[in-house]
Formats: sequence, structure tokens, C-alpha cells
Amino acid sequence: MDARARWQARFDAAAAAGRVREADFTTLSGDEVDPVYGPPGDDVDPRIGWPGEYPFTRGLHSTGYRGRAWTIRQFAGFGNAAQSNERYKLILARGGGGLSVAFDMPTLMGRDSDDPRSVGEVGHCGVAIDSAADMEVLFDGIPLDEVTTSMTISGPAVPVFCMYLVAAERQGVDTRRLDGTLQTDIFKEYIAQKEWLFAPEPHLRLIGDLLQHCTTEVPRFKPVSVSGYHIREAGSTAAQELAFTLADGFAYVELGLSRGLDVDAFAPGLSFFFDAHIDLFEEVAKFRAARRIWARWLRDRYGATSERAQWLRFHTQTAGVSLTAQQPYNNVVRTAVEALAAVLGGTNSLHTNALDETLALPSEQAAEIALRTQQVLAEETGVANVADPLGGSWYVEALTDRLEADAERIFARIEEMGEAGRERDADGRVPHEVGPMTSGVLRGIEDGWFLSEIADASFAYQTALEKGDKRVVGVNCHTGSVSAPLEILRVGHEVETEQVAALARRRAARDDAAVRSALAAMVQAARDGSDLVAPMLDACRAEATLGEVCGVLREEWGGYTEPARF
Repeated sequence: MDARARWQARFDAAAAAGRVREADFTTLSGDEVDPVYGPPGDDVDPRIGWPGEYPFTRGLHSTGYRGRAWTIRQFAGFGNAAQSNERYKLILARGGGGLSVAFDMPTLMGRDSDDPRSVGEVGHCGVAIDSAADMEVLFDGIPLDEVTTSMTISGPAVPVFCMYLVAAERQGVDTRRLDGTLQTDIFKEYIAQKEWLFAPEPHLRLIGDLLQHCTTEVPRFKPVSVSGYHIREAGSTAAQELAFTLADGFAYVELGLSRGLDVDAFAPGLSFFFDAHIDLFEEVAKFRAARRIWARWLRDRYGATSERAQWLRFHTQTAGVSLTAQQPYNNVVRTAVEALAAVLGGTNSLHTNALDETLALPSEQAAEIALRTQQVLAEETGVANVADPLGGSWYVEALTDRLEADAERIFARIEEMGEAGRERDADGRVPHEVGPMTSGVLRGIEDGWFLSEIADASFAYQTALEKGDKRVVGVNCHTGSVSAPLEILRVGHEVETEQVAALARRRAARDDAAVRSALAAMVQAARDGSDLVAPMLDACRAEATLGEVCGVLREEWGGYTEPARF
């Protein structure tokens, strides 16, 4: 059977199983379009292939978006849990397909709202979550077994996920039915975002326990979402975002293998989170290269035999760093172009930024415009009618090859760093506790290599911007404007006051002996190397706070201070 015939057989099987949407797949003029386009017979480069076929350059499914459109997953959260719950219900009512939780800075750092270091930050860049009771309120009236939920948090990801599981239990939901993603990507914190709690090794210990727990107990949930978004937002190039992100992903694969897990069982639980920047064709090529690289490495390096284990599933967010405070309505155009790049690249879910995000959290009106941007793309433009419509473009294929080659050179450099200074065994190999890519990523963090690479790329772009070689409308060209100041969302001080008071009431009402017992069991597990998720769940069921859970682990493992780099 030739390549096109194989694709046709896959597509026909999906259609027969009811996995093709009933929709109008014609142009605006009414002309029918095929589900996919490509050369006849076997006259196709196997590195490009067909949708739904290894190496998945053209997409994971033979049906493209005819089978299922991307999930509209708008990132939201501000103030307290009740306020964010209202915003989530608004998003879902207006057509959002899933939820994505933004947490405030104290939560991201594993601190309670009444911690002295939380003053002035509660509820400002996301929602404040102090205990499982807050999670209950956050999802009140939203059946957790019917909505997919993404949570963008890494340092305290495991205790926050435990609170989410407890909230589901209190809804009467079978946690085996929960679906969504948890970020948990601690490597990118050291590389770019800087929201860690401990040194890398304890964090990897927690992530390993989480991988094991989800593989057996919450199999539909993806416990690690490897994030390139924050790497790109820190100033990296597209190739660096691609390579650093996939290298982190390979390290998590090695972590799972070091725990004795079956790669075909746990690898489908890894997902990815990429930035969609303003250079449309480079971004499309980046996404296509990412799928191809991941499939090849999982099959050839790590032994994955199932297609699902070789699939790179990813969420995309439009580039926050591309938005400008000057002429903010231009941001609607930028976001639309970036969203188009994500869709043409085959994203599985998408968040579109709001026009006012350089100034504040999105207003309700700006959030609606961001949501409608995706809906216009899905309903009016025809981009969902054909799988990988840019496949076979000489330009796009050349960019895809170039980004893949750049990434492979970076992978080689990372592995070299992992080998430096280590003794070789009798077979000439370098021994590694978890794996060679893990060793290289950790060495790159310790030596500040990732930091310096991103800093150099960021400096080069800023220099080009200031010289006028790179142009940004409203910033260094076309600066005249009639725009008036925007009305922005403001989070008042009363949010912090009320959250601190609610936390005090919950502490007074709970069983302190049960909390102390659960926290002591956590400490014992941390010391003896046993699973930490089970005692952490018990602590969350007893209403231990996030600060208490993270605090006892900080006392046991210590904190982490990044080495100074100049």
C-alpha cells in the first residue's frame, strides 16, 4: 500500500468510527476542499510523511482538525477563588473548551497568603490558593470530570495537584476520570522563570513520585507539561526554545525510565507548552520540527513502540513579550497572527493573550476579544478544513529542516556538558544517575550556560531593535497615535485582607492534630525515600495549607539560591 493509500485508510477508519466532525468543509466561495494535500503515491519525503503517520511532522492525526478542532483554553485567574470561578464560568459559557489556571505569586512560590513575604502580591498575577478549600471554591459548579483543566505551576505543583484531587473527591468525582495538564516543569524554572522551592534533586524526586502516581491512579491526566513558553519569553530564539524544551522533555523521560516505568505507559503523560511568536512561518516550522524530533528520539533513543508514546502533544500561548503598551490595540492583530501560526502548526490547544496584558490582568472585554479571536479563526477562515495546509511548501520545509538541525546541535552540546568531568566506565560510557540528557541539563543549569545563551540572544534582538533593524509598530516606527488610555482591571487590597481572614477561619476550624500527623508522615516519607504523594494527599484532605506543606519540605531539604553569574 502506498503512502497516500495508507493515509486514506486511516482517514476512512476515523470517519467510520465517527471521529470526523459534521461541518462545512468548503471555501468561502463554496468549493469543496480535500482533508489533506500532497504528492501522489509514495512520492513523498518520509521525513515529511502524511498526517497521522510517523514522524508526525504533519500532525498526530490523519483527520487534522476535521477530527477535532483545537481546544480553546484561555489562561485565567485573579483575586480570590470565587472571583476566578466567575471568570471560568464566563469563559465556558462563551465557548471555551477547557480551563487554564493562573496562580498568584505567593502560590507559585509555595507561600500562604498571610506569609509576610506575600504582602501586596495576593491575587495580583493570578488566583490565591491556600488550601483544598480554595480549590473547592475555584471549581464550584464546574464538574471536574467533564472539563479539562491545565494548571501553570511548577515549584509547588505536586501539593497544588493534591489539593485539586481533594477538590474532585469532594465533588464525588472519580479521580481516574480527571483530564488535563499540570506544568511541574522544574527545569525551565532554573533556566528561565525562577520559581523554584528547593534544589533540583528534591524537585526531581517529587516529579518522579508524581509520574508514578498518575500513571497508575490518574491515568488520563498529564502530570508534566514541559514548557518552552517561559524560555522564549525570557529572550531565546526559536531554535533555543525548541531545543531547550525538548532536552528538558528527554530528561523527564529518563527520570521515568530510572523509576522503572514503561515508556509506553508514562510518555503519553508528558505534554508540551510552546510560545507562538510573531514570525508566522518560523513558528509553524518550529512546531512541525518539534513533533518530528520528539517522535524520532522517543522511538530510537528511548524505545517507545506505541504511537501515543511518540506523539508530541502541545498547548500554545501567543507571545506575551510581543505585546506593547504603546498603541495597545495593535496587540489584537499580533495575537491573531500568532494564533494563526499555532493553528497552522497543529497545536492541540491554544490560549490567546488579551490586548491589555502589558498593563494589567485582562479586563472582561479584553478577555472576550481574545476568546473571539480563536473563534473567528475556527469558524470563518477555513484553516481547520485541511490538515497541515503548509506542508510541502519549500520555505516551510526548509525552515523545519533548519530548526531541526539547529536543535540537534544544541542537544549534542548539552550531552557534552553532562559528560564533562565525569569518569568513563569500562565500556567508555559516562555513567549517569538518571540519564545523559538529565546530567547535561543539570550541568547547564549549574554552570549558567542556559542563562548566558538566552541572555546573548536577548541582547542581540534588543540591539537590532534599538538600531531599527527590527521594527515594532508603535514602538520604533509608525509611532503617531490617536489611542486613548485603556480602562484596566485592578485588584484591590480588600482581596488580600479577605483571603487572609478566610485562611485564619479555616485554620481555627480544622483538626490541628490531624494536620500535624499528616505533615509528620510527609517528613518521614521525605527521609526514607518512600512515596510522597500519598501522605501529601492526606495532609491536603486535613486542610494543611500550601505554605505548611511546602514549609516542612523546605525545613527537610533546604532552599536553593542560584549561583551568581556575571
